[in-house]
Amino acid sequence: MSAPDLLLVLLVAVPAVVGAVLVLAGPSRWSAAAGVATLAAAATASVPAVVAGAEVSAAFVAGSRWGLTTSGPAEVLLPTVLVVATLVLVVAGGVAETREPRFTGLMLLFTAAAALTVLATSLPGLLVGWELMGAASYALIGYRYADPGRVASGATAFLTTRAADLGLYLATAAALAGGTDLSLDALAGIEGGWRDVAAAGVLVAALGKAAQLPFSFWLARAMDGPSPVSALLHSAAMVALGGYLLVRLSPLLEATGWAAQTTAWLGVATAVVLGAVALTQTDLKLLLAASTSAQLGFVVLAAGVGATAAGTAHLVAHAAVKALLFLAAGAWLEALGSKRLDVLTGAARRWPALGVLAVAALLALAGLPPLSLWGTKDAVLAATHAESAALYAAALVATALAAGYAVLALVHLARPVPARPAEQAGRVPRRVPVALVPLGLGAVLLGVLALPAVLERLPGRVPAEPTWPELVGSSVLVLAVAGATAWLVGRGREAPAPLRPLRAWLHDWLRLETAVHLTVVRPTVRLAEAAARVDDRVLARAVTGAAGAATRLAGVSARADAGTHGAVHGVAGALARGGRAVRRSSASGQLHHYYLQQVALLLLVLVVVSLVVLVGSLR
Repeated sequence: MSAPDLLLVLLVAVPAVVGAVLVLAGPSRWSAAAGVATLAAAATASVPAVVAGAEVSAAFVAGSRWGLTTSGPAEVLLPTVLVVATLVLVVAGGVAETREPRFTGLMLLFTAAAALTVLATSLPGLLVGWELMGAASYALIGYRYADPGRVASGATAFLTTRAADLGLYLATAAALAGGTDLSLDALAGIEGGWRDVAAAGVLVAALGKAAQLPFSFWLARAMDGPSPVSALLHSAAMVALGGYLLVRLSPLLEATGWAAQTTAWLGVATAVVLGAVALTQTDLKLLLAASTSAQLGFVVLAAGVGATAAGTAHLVAHAAVKALLFLAAGAWLEALGSKRLDVLTGAARRWPALGVLAVAALLALAGLPPLSLWGTKDAVLAATHAESAALYAAALVATALAAGYAVLALVHLARPVPARPAEQAGRVPRRVPVALVPLGLGAVLLGVLALPAVLERLPGRVPAEPTWPELVGSSVLVLAVAGATAWLVGRGREAPAPLRPLRAWLHDWLRLETAVHLTVVRPTVRLAEAAARVDDRVLARAVTGAAGAATRLAGVSARADAGTHGAVHGVAGALARGGRAVRRSSASGQLHHYYLQQVALLLLVLVVVSLVVLVGSLR
């Protein structure tokens, strides 16, 4: 094994081992530093591994291979995951709760699972990374396990994504039934209807992880986790990797003839609907969460129209923007004790260093030129325009909504500080803005990924490049919506009365969780209760009755056995007494005793013979 190949294995193994040790370790003042050092070393080592094109493979089950590779989207996503995770842990080390060894260890395990997901070349490896990522997210979202509400939120996120994950197992079964090996590159070559089954399974699994419709509601519940968890979950791990899976398997979607178009429409629908949801939020973290689903909708759209290079570029730029914003939101939450936008009024001015970085990220999220998400989003829009005018029109609506929700947050955060702030300001650790500088630079500069010369070098396809009219048109649209939003929010304008029910519905995330409880959870619980009643009233009674009958039968058998036992002992006693009598008579030496014994024996023989003859005559 070459040095780059060995590095590739260690990039996954070392964070996983260190994470497991920290989870099991007791209190330690060095755990946060150990976690940061581990991920920083992994991020540094990922560069030579990617440059060398490292790839390892070993034989596995069903003729498949277990492998890791830095080719494809992993070229840029692997360093992105590791760098973002390192910076998140640096910030987390400034808060007592997230300095604990258990938290650091879980974050390392989460990162290792995300890296394995990105690097996997076959379904078995992908499934392991996918499942470990989901399990770690459950533990991290419900990290404050003494709070039942937070644990319930973790369970909601886990069970929702877990239900969607069954699609990946369905795809694996379809690959086996279709006679191909389990490598990801071979899925597009599955023959017959099994290819459609595999595509459907992959699509469901990816939509669940990426919090796309109709699974989006779990992302709102995930906001109950610590802010560093939200930062990594939304930016470079789990949610982002749902979009990555569709980009990675775009050839499978195209090969079916229907899955690619379905993927594109689901992505743009999520970008529009969750963009509208974000516009109605009054909680900063919930606004950012809804915007994550909406921005990942552009990645899903890119996978559907075959613009995989643009989708990868958007994933990387979005990772920098969203990690910065969630970490800033977490710092303000610690300082002010609230996530509400009205309480956070002027927060960017109270802490200028952090405020400048957050403003840059929000402007990038809005899609303002020439910042990162403007370029990568327009690369997706260009491919969409080449594919379908209807898709392009919907994507422009999503673009306008992105400008709206980003400016909504920006206006609140950048307003002058109230004369009497609603909350007493606390302290933002100095390490926070320092750690966020690289992410801020990424939010500003990563738009270069959308330049034609760079985009063509990224892994994946470039079906079309943005034209100047398209770039100017989208920029004008973004600027117009941003200005209108700033004007409306600055004057405190509320939604007209006829639109308030719609606003309430959007504010509650379309009440998707309520709908799932009504259509899935409650029927399942009632079915379980009915099965429990059948078990208690029928099966349990039948088992109890059978047990009682068996007990009574055993009692009868025991009594019969006792009678037989007594009879055997009686016969044995009589024979013993007879034997002693015979011995005594034989030892007496008197002749008439011998005659009596012979007569008795003769009589016994006659009786036995008579009985045998009698039985024979009866036949």
